[in-house]
Amino acid sequence: MNRIEATRAIVELAGQAPIIASLGHPAYDLFAAADRPENFYTWGSMGLASSIGLGLAMARPDLRVFVLDGDGSLLMNLGSLATIGLLQPANLVLVVMDNEEYATTGGQQTPTAHGADLDAAARAMSVARTATVRSVDELKRELGTSGGPQVVVAKVAESAPTAKPPLDCVFIKQRFMAAIHNPEPATFGQPLPQSQP
Repeated sequence: MNRIEATRAIVELAGQAPIIASLGHPAYDLFAAADRPENFYTWGSMGLASSIGLGLAMARPDLRVFVLDGDGSLLMNLGSLATIGLLQPANLVLVVMDNEEYATTGGQQTPTAHGADLDAAARAMSVARTATVRSVDELKRELGTSGGPQVVVAKVAESAPTAKPPLDCVFIKQRFMAAIHNPEPATFGQPLPQSQP
């Protein structure tokens, strides 16, 4: 399967669930597959999609949270797997699009092209539900059951991006927060209560 085929399958299975997409090709493919308010596209934050998804899963246990990451991005922040394994958010699904290269920056090989195993890494960090899949049917089967946290490494062929999401980060955030029915956070900078002498 290629990455856009895998992305389309994930969007179909997600329904109205939020999807956090890593910067670069995962975000481009998510936008091309189905731009929807429940998509959160990240820009300028390589390695952080899994952490953003974890934060959302912890804050909103009522939502099943999907994260679309790349192998290169996850390799920059393997510590997030340890935190996911520690906190055990049952509603978090992390799908790693493993094309074994840094596609956005020119196709340089990642360590997964030389034997690094992100599925095994997740298991070693106490993520009980892990799998490596190589077809759309296998991907759908793994994602068709609930309970997590879950890490699915999708071995994908590269597919050329056909579209890019908007660069307006404020718009993306506000649209996403409205879609998941989350109010704007309280404003910062309010004075602290004065302590009594």
